[in-house]
Amino acid sequence: MRNVYLATLFVVILTVSILGFRGTRFTHAPMDVFPEWAFPGMKRQPKFRPQSASVFFADGRADRMPVAGTVASDFGPAGQPLRDDDALYLGKNADGSWVRGFPAAVPVDLALLERGRDRFAIYCAPCHGAVGDGNGVTKRYGMGATPSYHDDRLRAMAEGEIYNTITNGKQPANNMPPYADKLTPHDRWAVVAYVRALQRAQHGTVADVPGEHRPELGLK
Repeated sequence: MRNVYLATLFVVILTVSILGFRGTRFTHAPMDVFPEWAFPGMKRQPKFRPQSASVFFADGRADRMPVAGTVASDFGPAGQPLRDDDALYLGKNADGSWVRGFPAAVPVDLALLERGRDRFAIYCAPCHGAVGDGNGVTKRYGMGATPSYHDDRLRAMAEGEIYNTITNGKQPANNMPPYADKLTPHDRWAVVAYVRALQRAQHGTVADVPGEHRPELGLK
């Protein structure tokens, strides 16, 4: 009989330990396992909590307005807090339409393409393939159909919409996650430029070769 009582007590203790006193309001502070002297100055630091009261300020509010002339820091999800350029940060024009071409703040040059190739190889090629044909390494491991950049639909898509897809991903219809936390706005535009270069390379013709470079290819 004693064993039955002990087993019952054990079950009760175990149940209370796992579930706790759910919904119970306690009138005393919980037991302090680690005393203040063990971690001086760390356990209970003086601080103001958001939207709390404060006797220090005359108006009684802990929340304060920024000092006049304060400039936001460069910390944030995309590293660019001052987003006053919709074309650069959203890929959109003032009327809400997608940008065609590239924002004025993004010069399209060899440095941009090289940066885009570097970021593309890291973040895009595993799924979309090195040439953007959708035959990346993930396809060998059961990844669903990955769109090819060389489809007419994507070739006709505005650069701003491609930028938006890189920023926000394609969920839940597709399996592409957002890359705003991995690529800065400038890097996203660099990837867009490199995608355009891949598309041009796959659909280029002899007529696209500048005259001064034709002899290098044996062309007249």
